[in-house]
Amino acid sequence: MNPIHALFVLVLVALTESSLAEELEAPRFEIIARLDEAPGNITVTVDGRIILSLHQFYAPKYAVVELKRDGTLVPFPNEAVANTQRREESRLESVLGIRSDGQGIVWMLDNGMRYGSVPKLVGWDSRRDRLHKLIELAPPVTPKDQFVNDFAVDMIRNAIYISDPAGGHNAALIVVHIDISHARRLLEGHSSVVPEAVDLVIDGQPLQVKDDKEQLSRPHIGVNPITLDTKNEWVYFGPMHGRSLYRVKAVDLVDSNLTKDQLAERVERYSDKPICDGISIDRSGNIYVGELAANAIGVITPERKYNRLMQDKTLSWVDAFSFGPHGKLYAVVNRLHQTAVLNAGKAVSQPPYFVLEINPLTEGIAGR
Repeated sequence: MNPIHALFVLVLVALTESSLAEELEAPRFEIIARLDEAPGNITVTVDGRIILSLHQFYAPKYAVVELKRDGTLVPFPNEAVANTQRREESRLESVLGIRSDGQGIVWMLDNGMRYGSVPKLVGWDSRRDRLHKLIELAPPVTPKDQFVNDFAVDMIRNAIYISDPAGGHNAALIVVHIDISHARRLLEGHSSVVPEAVDLVIDGQPLQVKDDKEQLSRPHIGVNPITLDTKNEWVYFGPMHGRSLYRVKAVDLVDSNLTKDQLAERVERYSDKPICDGISIDRSGNIYVGELAANAIGVITPERKYNRLMQDKTLSWVDAFSFGPHGKLYAVVNRLHQTAVLNAGKAVSQPPYFVLEINPLTEGIAGR
């Protein structure tokens, strides 16, 4: 090889390595909306509508809103239903979990904690703009310390799987049989749903809760993240404050003939995970996770290994993943650790809050 040719090869290799490095280091998410109000969860309908719950820790006027193309927020499904200051039974009050299905039904999980009402699951037909279903989750399905939070929709079995961290020791899953408006509380107190004794520390500050006696404690929250794979076979879940992700077959969750012990035996530990809030899954079985302590987003691969995909100070309590109809993954940033509820009674969280569009490894199912 002559000297000129050798020099050309070296330059080409250097340029290629530089391009690869830039590609790997380039941001893999985009901020598509900057909000004055903090979102709770997000779902994207099969028609591409972006629907957000507004987090109750910030006492919003509206429980649920739609993010319009111009960046504005409008009450969803309408002013009367979404207005949290109304006290009618039909209104939404404290919605966190929100998902949409393949028919355009937007399911909203109202924990009722703002005014002490009965928790309920509300399905709104976004195409016909009318109520599709309302299912109350009254005791004993929900205990006094319930905090029904996130859920997954199973259109094959016409069921919804809800996570309830409750008081920790009594955390459980709730299965709602939509056709008959019936719900069952399952796996209460099982090792797969109760929290571990691990603290969440973000930017050097631990989460702390102040009680009525001004005493501080570090919360340990039970089952929260939950998702259903795209084949509608496995439900993945785990405690927020926990290092393990578990799974159980959906067919076993809906089987009312299984005893408590029989169902418990069918739960398997799937993989390691960081402390996280929301999760989602793509068609290849990659499970996307908000790594709260690191301001990061990671993925649990089908090989059951956790890998960090991206880390950025922007990802400050990244939560509530949802796929859209065109292959993109969406999430919100709400900085919950800076609210008075989780910051020893001191509210330091400030807008803007974000809606993110993320490039996933593989596309997923809209609304999931």
